[in-house]
Amino acid sequence: MSRQIVEERMEIATRVGAHLLAERLRFDWSPGTAIAEPTGCLSFREVGSAAELIELMTLALAGTLDAHSRIALGQMPANEVARQHFDGELKSYRSPREWWRIATLADGEAVGFVTPARNDYNAILAYLGVLPAHRGRGYVDEILAEGTRVLAAQGVPRIRASTDLDNVPMAQAFSRAGWDNFERAITMTWS
Repeated sequence: MSRQIVEERMEIATRVGAHLLAERLRFDWSPGTAIAEPTGCLSFREVGSAAELIELMTLALAGTLDAHSRIALGQMPANEVARQHFDGELKSYRSPREWWRIATLADGEAVGFVTPARNDYNAILAYLGVLPAHRGRGYVDEILAEGTRVLAAQGVPRIRASTDLDNVPMAQAFSRAGWDNFERAITMTWS
């Protein structure tokens, strides 16, 4: 029944010029859910500076499956998209930046990053990225586990995260890690 209601509302919005921007899957991790142990393939360190994270965010935008980022990339260069995302979201979290992690190989080469944080409602994984040269190797699972460990160590009652429906690799990583897909959110736009 609820699917029919959503489809009817989307149809009404479409008739007045709206179109689907993204469908997002919202995930929830609860204490007691197992967190994968580190494999030793990756090491984690704190983010050294905002500039370092923005540089990694810029690299991670190549081939992104995030609809909002793809639209932004059509309007400005990747480094500006990353800067605006950092300034508009990540910078605003009052949680410690010491929670943010960069994943590296044994030689120190960056593979990806995760930014555990707290918004006004929940502990969240605000951003997780795997750099294009390292995608498809399963590193996402270890990066997700590290971000989960950081927040679980704070004794939080739950952790929330979301990803676009089209970002199948990230959605699968959440599922493999025992996160519950508790909700879908549809974003439509008139732009």
